[in-house]
Amino acid sequence: MSMKELLRTTDPTVVAFASALLQGEGIDCFEMDVHMSILEGSIGILPRRLLVHQRDLFRARAVMRDNEIEVAWDA
Repeated sequence: MSMKELLRTTDPTVVAFASALLQGEGIDCFEMDVHMSILEGSIGILPRRLLVHQRDLFRARAVMRDNEIEVAWDA
């Protein structure tokens, strides 16, 4: 199953909030780049990404939009 990027941010609270919203809607998500802060020295410049299954992308974007969270869009 293909995963698509839903969200990219340097704010870990946004990732946690978005993950909780998705879980509440029954949408599985996966957080990428969680441990990159070790490489950057914990200064928060490298963004974290939140991925969802492609089949859930439309619903996940709607959940983010309803909660005023900016999402990543494919080019």
